[in-house]
Amino acid sequence: MITMDEIDVSSRRRVLAIVIILAFVVLFLRLYQLQLLSHTEFGKKSEENSVRVVVKEPVRGYMFDRTGRLVVDVGPAYSITVTPAVFDTNNLAFLSSLLQLDPALIQGRINRGRAYSRFSPVRVIRDVDFKTLSKVEENLYLLPGVSYDVESKRLYPFNIRAPHLLGYCKEITDAQLARSSTVYQQGDLVGSSGLEASYETFLRGEKGYEFISVNSKGQLLGPLEEGRRDVPSKEGFDLMLSIDFGLQAFAESLMTNYRGALVAIDPNDGGVLAMVSKPDFDPSVFSGVTSSEVWAKLNTDPDKSLFNRATMTRYPPGSTFKMLIAAAALEEGIIDEHYRITCRGSFRFGNKVFKDTHVHGSVNVVEAIQRSCDVFFYQLILKIGLDKLYEYGKRFGFGKPTGIDIGDETSGLIPSTEYYDRVYGKGKWTQGNLVSLGIGQGEIGVSPLQMAQYAAALANNGTLLQPHAVSSIRNKRTNKVDIIDHSEIPVWINGDVMRMIREGMRRVVEEPGGTGGLARISGVVSAGKTGTAQNPHGADHAWYVGFAPFDQPKIAIAVMLENAGFGGTKAAPIAGMVMEKYLFGELRRKISAHVSATTPHDTITHTTERGKH
Repeated sequence: MITMDEIDVSSRRRVLAIVIILAFVVLFLRLYQLQLLSHTEFGKKSEENSVRVVVKEPVRGYMFDRTGRLVVDVGPAYSITVTPAVFDTNNLAFLSSLLQLDPALIQGRINRGRAYSRFSPVRVIRDVDFKTLSKVEENLYLLPGVSYDVESKRLYPFNIRAPHLLGYCKEITDAQLARSSTVYQQGDLVGSSGLEASYETFLRGEKGYEFISVNSKGQLLGPLEEGRRDVPSKEGFDLMLSIDFGLQAFAESLMTNYRGALVAIDPNDGGVLAMVSKPDFDPSVFSGVTSSEVWAKLNTDPDKSLFNRATMTRYPPGSTFKMLIAAAALEEGIIDEHYRITCRGSFRFGNKVFKDTHVHGSVNVVEAIQRSCDVFFYQLILKIGLDKLYEYGKRFGFGKPTGIDIGDETSGLIPSTEYYDRVYGKGKWTQGNLVSLGIGQGEIGVSPLQMAQYAAALANNGTLLQPHAVSSIRNKRTNKVDIIDHSEIPVWINGDVMRMIREGMRRVVEEPGGTGGLARISGVVSAGKTGTAQNPHGADHAWYVGFAPFDQPKIAIAVMLENAGFGGTKAAPIAGMVMEKYLFGELRRKISAHVSATTPHDTITHTTERGKH
């Protein structure tokens, strides 16, 4: 007979056996999970604790001008890095004293880096001087997790600025990092403006990686697997520019004392030869570490030196717009070369009198361009009408971006019926609103870049070329140069019409009575148009657009000087000298006193100039 004690012992044995079996099953399942299901995941975690990944920054691509000169170089720069997982915060004060940085700033950068990866080095300061680097290197044995990287920074070997064209790089922001791909990490430099930003994907190159074995104390033991897993960095591609930097430097020197812009374009392909916006700044201040003081000074500069006046401004073009008005009237058959009006020095429309500075007498369209007769164009715009003005403005590239490859630009403004209805109210504006449009005033707004594109279209007999600063890109991996295609759009202006307009522009420079004689180039026939746009906020703006040589143009140009006075005496000589320099490689005339911004306006004879010529 089985006793109760025997039953209890048997039950306990059975329960114990079940518990042991269940324990083994659980252990087996866990072992199965670790060894087979989670092998990759835990292997990576284990590797992270035994391997440090050192990012090798690529050399950023170079920039060369149209003659093959290196104009944007790279040089070495040293950055101090901290690996959050290894760094002992007790050493923060010591590191701070070596770097002369606020401890809170260092800790903040470490914390932001830790949020992305605690095992990846974080830059706490870049472009340190050699003295600071030496101090850190001497104390690395006391600072586990601290190291330094050799990176590159921009160098500018020539005394040329062109900051709005070339652009600059800045450290990537948290917002940019959040919307970027895995290409970037905290502390990386990215193109922030100009060509540096537009061609960032080509210039930046590809990062390399070195894998270093470490022990349990975080000490470096050497390359992992003798470096077989390392990935070399790849240099960025080079940009071959259309810019002539000899011409750029010369144009910058002529514009030194002015506020305004100058844009020169090759009328055969749209390549930008020179682009100046003044006042400007030295791009080298962004090549290393830009102090908060320098950045604040640039941002609060009353002259707005960061602002690109060549592409982002919207000025009235004044009389330089008269060729477009003439083209619309001739192309539409509203007038022909025999059409004449008699200018008596003013034009009355309703109860308002629109003045001219001269009594020009009887003039046709060619003479009206040559002598800049306002009365002729006051009447012409009324015959053309607002809709045709808008149509031809668009044909010549106004009221829309040019598509230049340096970044942001204005669309400008060409008023349309829809625009006037919106601004003034439908049925509440009259033909009287149009009169001033005939001489490039009123609501018309253009940028110097758009005016250079317009001048190039007049030079090449009617093809609107997409302006560009980069002609080709050199792939360093294949050593292949890829030519970049740019748009070419016909403006659809009859050849005879272009002939008359160009003849008027030739007379502006080459014939008596023309307003652009100071743009004349010895030994070369050129063409152009002066303009002085009225400015409600101060002195008039001076304009000049033109091209040379007349028969086979090689350069088209637009010069705009803010509040400088008359286009014929201020902008024209600058344009003439820039074109002469480009065509001959040297300046054969003396720099005119008219070019100096310090020349008093009251020394200029006003009887031959007005605020529009």
